[in-house]
Amino acid sequence: MTLLEEIAVAITPAIEAAGCYLEEVTLTPAGKRKIMTVIVDGDTNLSLDQVTAVSKEVSAIVEVLPALGDTPFTLEVTSPGVDRPLTNPRHWRKNHGRLINVTLHDEKSMKGRIGDSTEIDVEIDSVKIAYAAIKRALIEIEFKSLKSADSEGDE
Repeated sequence: MTLLEEIAVAITPAIEAAGCYLEEVTLTPAGKRKIMTVIVDGDTNLSLDQVTAVSKEVSAIVEVLPALGDTPFTLEVTSPGVDRPLTNPRHWRKNHGRLINVTLHDEKSMKGRIGDSTEIDVEIDSVKIAYAAIKRALIEIEFKSLKSADSEGDE
């Protein structure tokens, strides 16, 4: 088992007990120290309080983890950013209704809104696509224009 796998095995129960999922653990050299980044997610967007609570739990575990020995490190616990690709069916469920850019394995691309999803496929603007056909999928950031925000206030 690799060091990252050992860390993941050790911290996953605490993360799941907090109602979250472990997305990824990385260790990056930063001079004499290392940066341990733990990315956690949930079925809904995580609040700062939730990430802080998970961070405290993870910190208590990794501080005494024998696999890390005396390696000095800085712990960062965060949630995935909008630039993180959707790779799991729960990512699609969580982002239902959002605008997405999808690149398929045949290099065709499409942009549309996420509709219903199952464990094997997702609807994007009423077109069913199997996850297996998707090479990369990224949420498109949408900004509300000032003009449309003003007109909503008039109603």
